[in-house]
Amino acid sequence: MSAPRLAHFCWIGPKLPWAYAIALLSAAARGEADEVILHHTDELENGPALEALRAVSTIRLAWINPKILLDSVGAELGLDGGLWAIYNRISSPAILSDILRAAILYRDGGIYLDVDTVTVGSFSPLFELPQFIGVERIVWPYWVKSSRSPLVWGRTLTLDLLRKAMRLLPEGWRFYLHIEGWYFRGINGAIMGGAPKAPLFEVYLRQMVAMPADKQIKPNALGPDLLQELIGKGAIRDLVIFDPQYFYPIAPEISEHWFRPCRNAPQALTEVLTPQTIVVHWYGSVRTKSYVAKIDPEYIQEHRQSQLYSALVAEVLPELSEIRHGDDKKVSRQKPSDVCVGGG
Repeated sequence: MSAPRLAHFCWIGPKLPWAYAIALLSAAARGEADEVILHHTDELENGPALEALRAVSTIRLAWINPKILLDSVGAELGLDGGLWAIYNRISSPAILSDILRAAILYRDGGIYLDVDTVTVGSFSPLFELPQFIGVERIVWPYWVKSSRSPLVWGRTLTLDLLRKAMRLLPEGWRFYLHIEGWYFRGINGAIMGGAPKAPLFEVYLRQMVAMPADKQIKPNALGPDLLQELIGKGAIRDLVIFDPQYFYPIAPEISEHWFRPCRNAPQALTEVLTPQTIVVHWYGSVRTKSYVAKIDPEYIQEHRQSQLYSALVAEVLPELSEIRHGDDKKVSRQKPSDVCVGGG
């Protein structure tokens, strides 16, 4: 069974920054999905970014009630309110998003993307798959932290120092591309998808509830760590795992270079991206978080020649240049779309 042609995003909170609206706009422009859906748990504040989303006919804003969604999915899986019990006592938006994305994908199928992404290619090859996920290049997989091997620790500390140096050096991403194969491959659920009720989502949700309560609240425990453990054990059969160049062309920490000065950024993009790249995940929760508040269409225009991120967005969404100084101009080929209110 293949995935329905839906692209899902989740947002927790009332204000949606431009940087995250760009994720949906790029998915609508390049992904070839029938519908791009923003599942939001709060009433969204009006503003130019939200108006830009409403102007695209294939984007739908869908309010969700987390309790209704999680209780419904949990009942189908026989989890007796376990999903809502976890959600109800966690405050971290990142962990809450881990739970919501798995429940939405189990119920509806399709592709889920984090909001700190830019879509550059078609999702069509992904929609043909029953289930998929991707890997990134990391330094500290969970199993290394528990290792007692001096060789493992020595190698990892060396990789960590190299990564710090590449993050700080001007255009250090260029050196990283030559040695990225030295780093560990780690599962990341920022982009994943499949058919409704695919084993990936069912097993993932069941193991969330089975995890000890004190562990559920730890960073990454319900996200990449749990996914890595399940996939590493072979608990999910027939899962397609994509190499880093598909979704994570620049690794965490190094990803700060998406926003640092870069000579001739449009040309440099040809070195960063590959023909296989479908989505660029720029890691808004790592070193690039401080840039989020600065990003708007004017920022993109100002930095498109000197910054990889702005060059990428300007290439994917050239129509953003029509929106200046907080204007809510509608881009061509788009029409208003009402907010869709619906629960789980």
